[in-house]
Amino acid sequence: MFVMKVLLYFEHAEGIKQSGIGRAMLHQMKALKSAGIEYTLDPKDTYDIAHINTYFFNSRRLIRKLKKRGIPVVCHGHSTLEDFKEGFRCWKLAYHLWYKHILLWFYRHADLVVTPTEYSKQLIKNYGIKNVIAISNGIDVNEYQYNEEAIKKFKEKFNITDEKVIMGVGWPFNRKGIKDFFEVARLRPNYKFIWFGGLAKILTQHNILKAIKHRPNNVIMPGYIKGDVIKGAYHYASCMLFPSYEETEGIVALEALACKCPLLIRDIGVYKNWLTNNVNCFKANNNEEFANKIDYILANDNKLIIDNGYQIAVEKNLDYIGSKLKEAYLSIYKGK
Repeated sequence: MFVMKVLLYFEHAEGIKQSGIGRAMLHQMKALKSAGIEYTLDPKDTYDIAHINTYFFNSRRLIRKLKKRGIPVVCHGHSTLEDFKEGFRCWKLAYHLWYKHILLWFYRHADLVVTPTEYSKQLIKNYGIKNVIAISNGIDVNEYQYNEEAIKKFKEKFNITDEKVIMGVGWPFNRKGIKDFFEVARLRPNYKFIWFGGLAKILTQHNILKAIKHRPNNVIMPGYIKGDVIKGAYHYASCMLFPSYEETEGIVALEALACKCPLLIRDIGVYKNWLTNNVNCFKANNNEEFANKIDYILANDNKLIIDNGYQIAVEKNLDYIGSKLKEAYLSIYKGK
């Protein structure tokens, strides 16, 4: 009986641990374990298939070696050309000189590209990449079960008594809609807004640094927070506001659904096939709509919508994701 072993490769894993790709690393490890697939993080180890998650120079060098050895390569489509825009400082220069060509090199040299959604799958296919499938990054639903102690830690850290809290999560990018988050906070000064996530100043766009400096008084920015505090925030918050303009999936959206936190997102293409307005989430198109939707969420019983959203998270639980990854690995292994 064939026993498969997979290399999960994340170059500079320490540097990306606060990103969605860093979360995906943990999810892949849990998903493979649930599917009974042995894995290694060491490219010098022995393995049957390599699952490459990063697009740096050592990742590229590794793929060249794997091709010579005849080992099948899966590249994970965490990124698209569309979601790189309006991110780090000097993103335009990086886009034209490096990202556009390097990213496509990885996808073209993969035996299979796995990307989180049908939306990102279509974007990558539009680049001329043929062998692409959609498998969610998934969520460990059990990790986000209701936890009174976590809520207590969150409230103590931010001196919360009975205030209404609107939370946001992500790197402070234009693309993530952080300036819109600030503007919605200005429109609703009676609520407390907390944005979790930070980025080194040298990498942050100047206009974002200026916006952060002049953000409204009801916005707290504690930087990157993990563990019980962030989980407590999800469980306590009246709403998770995620006004991102472009995503390949949005792991933080899945986290909100798993925590039964009302999810308010921008009405963009990535959510079209799996998140429906006023059914399992709330959607808006501009800051005034976001503010009005927050008022609605706080004034109404949203149990049915919250429960429907939770079911979306359950459907993307890591047990299921592990089984889908196993199918994908076997398909290219047999093909080789």
